[in-house]
Amino acid sequence: MEKLLTIKFVAWIRRALLPSVLAAALLAGKAHAQPAEPVMVAIAHPASSEEAIPRASLRAIFGMLLQKWPGNTPVRVFVLRDDAPEHATFSKSVLQVFPHQLRMAWDRQVFSGQGQYPEQVGSIQEMLSRVASTPGAMGYVKASEVADNVRVLKVR
Repeated sequence: MEKLLTIKFVAWIRRALLPSVLAAALLAGKAHAQPAEPVMVAIAHPASSEEAIPRASLRAIFGMLLQKWPGNTPVRVFVLRDDAPEHATFSKSVLQVFPHQLRMAWDRQVFSGQGQYPEQVGSIQEMLSRVASTPGAMGYVKASEVADNVRVLKVR
């Protein structure tokens, strides 16, 4: 009798839990899948000759370490507030650094007298406007909010 109960219990566990375990595994796999379209994109002034940029160069620009474009035009970096969700998403997904690491790099540059902070903007619309109107400008926006008056840079 005990063996029959054990067999029925095991069969019930398989029927009840196996679909849940499989569903959880599928959801976990989807959570780690790379999106087909990037959520955030790096943007530049429309007159920029760059169409693609290495991730390391992009990190150096946003870390305020690279201050000139290849044509010797000064780079002007625009960022959102540190606590803006778009700033965190861009930092982590595109630059592949945490926002606090960017802040530490900026502080190090400023406090050592070797650099300055990027220019902070209050909204995505202001970001688009400032990048579009400032020669040598760099910034970032959601891919769904890109305007025609800025150049999207492909990150390699």
